[in-house]
Amino acid sequence: MLEKNLTEVYTKFKIHFYQEMFKKLQSRETSLTIVELFCVEIIYSLNNPTVKEFADFIGVSSPNAAYKVACLIDKGYVEKVQSEYDKREYHLHVTDKYLDYLNLSTGYVSTVAKRAEESFTPERVDALNAILEDMSNNLMNEVNIPSIK
Repeated sequence: MLEKNLTEVYTKFKIHFYQEMFKKLQSRETSLTIVELFCVEIIYSLNNPTVKEFADFIGVSSPNAAYKVACLIDKGYVEKVQSEYDKREYHLHVTDKYLDYLNLSTGYVSTVAKRAEESFTPERVDALNAILEDMSNNLMNEVNIPSIK
C-alpha cells in the first residue's frame, strides 16, 4: 500500500510538470530536448558542479558531458562561471531561463504543500515533514546530491 501511494504521488507531480511543459511546447517557448532537460535538472540539483562532477554523476565521459553542457550553454540554460578560488576551474550555473522551467514543477509542489498545511492538523504536517525528511536523508542514499535548493 505504501509503495502504491508513493508511486501515485510521485507520478502526479511528474504528470503535472509534463502538462505544464507541453503547454510551453505548444506556445514554442521551449527549446530543450528531454535529455537536455534531465541534464539541466541534474546540474541544478548538484548545486553548481564542474563538468567533471556532472560527468561522474551521470556516468558518462567528460567529453560527452562537455558536449551536453555546450548545447545547454548555446540554448541559454546553463553558463560556465570561473571559480573565485581556482581560476582554472569553472562551475556550471543554471540561468533564469531554466529557473522558469523549474517554477513549473516547484510551483505545484508549493501548492500541494500549502493545501496540506491547510487541510491537516499541525501534528500531521509535522509528522509528514519528519517522514519526508527521514526518507530524503536516510532512505535515498543512492542519490548523493547537495541539499536541494
